[in-house]
Amino acid sequence: MLDLAGQLHEWIEEGRDFAVATVVAVGGSAPRPPGAALAVSADGTAIGSVSGGCVEGAVYDLCLQVLQDGETRVERFGYSDEDAFAVGLTCGGIIDIMITPYGGDRTARAAALPAAVSAAAHGEPVALARVVHGPAGLLGRAVLVRPDGTHEGGLGGHPDLDRTAIAQARALLEAGRTGTVEVSEDGSHCPGGLTLLVESAVPAPRMIVFGAIDFAAALVRAGKFLGYHVTVCDARPVFATRARFPDADEIVVDWPHRYLASTDTDGRTVLCVLTHDAKFDIPLLTEALRLPVAYVGAMGSRRTHEDRSRRLREAGLSERELARLRSPIGLDLGARTPEETALSIAAEIVAARHGGTGRPLTGSDTPIHREERVAGQLPQPV
Repeated sequence: MLDLAGQLHEWIEEGRDFAVATVVAVGGSAPRPPGAALAVSADGTAIGSVSGGCVEGAVYDLCLQVLQDGETRVERFGYSDEDAFAVGLTCGGIIDIMITPYGGDRTARAAALPAAVSAAAHGEPVALARVVHGPAGLLGRAVLVRPDGTHEGGLGGHPDLDRTAIAQARALLEAGRTGTVEVSEDGSHCPGGLTLLVESAVPAPRMIVFGAIDFAAALVRAGKFLGYHVTVCDARPVFATRARFPDADEIVVDWPHRYLASTDTDGRTVLCVLTHDAKFDIPLLTEALRLPVAYVGAMGSRRTHEDRSRRLREAGLSERELARLRSPIGLDLGARTPEETALSIAAEIVAARHGGTGRPLTGSDTPIHREERVAGQLPQPV
């Protein structure tokens, strides 16, 4: 839901009534992960998506119904072999969707929502924990949690429940993840009675592209499309210009290894080294491969890679550190143009992030969607 924060914040500021349908659990080959949302205002305007089209119409009608009766509810959608024309997921998956009304006194149950939406809309890191499975009196209740542990709202019930929810939400926020947590009504961590959906809104992850070349311009566009905050770094001011990289969030003129040592990175950061010049690559990769980042890739031929690996060993990198390097960069798509190469690199980054194999889905027996690793098991329908 927090990925719709910008528009929802405007609706709240305008005083609109609306309902939000949020995917709270998935099973099988469900099209959207937990946290995906469809919002419908009282005038019928809709934003977002919960299924990529399979059940949007039915969920839209449910939102309008919930706006009328004012009651939070959870509905399950799945494929029906007995009635293939029934409203459901043609992909064979199962999703549980919670529909909650907001506006006027309807926000009393989830008073933390406006604050969470406002924070996310302004780029502040925040987590929103909501009861998505449990007693009717707690369903939809929410607590907002910030990185420092401060919070707004509450779930009610046992006094230890909020404490547990806040701790769980803070942990997921630190990891930048959205997922479900099973707890008991008394606040203990043992599964038993309550399911919380924790949605994390965090600043966009960083992609740092080293080397102001034509391939970098295409990769910047791909990185922005994937939702990264993209920085281009090159030591040559004649090439690192806004005119050459209009889509980049930042353009830095500095020696790559010096900039990397001075800038902030985290476990979601991806580093793409496109310089394929030893005087830049070796000091840069010596720094990069010792950082706890998500991805380090370097452009170059196989011969370049062998020479680069030898130089990095001589610089003191261990075999374990070298094993983190993805070189030649990208998946084997037969890419030739800068745009095709950028697609190849972007595909490898996505595969690395989600544990994909990079192999064709045709003829494969691996799961298409892997959200269940984060979301856990489906609870029983409410």
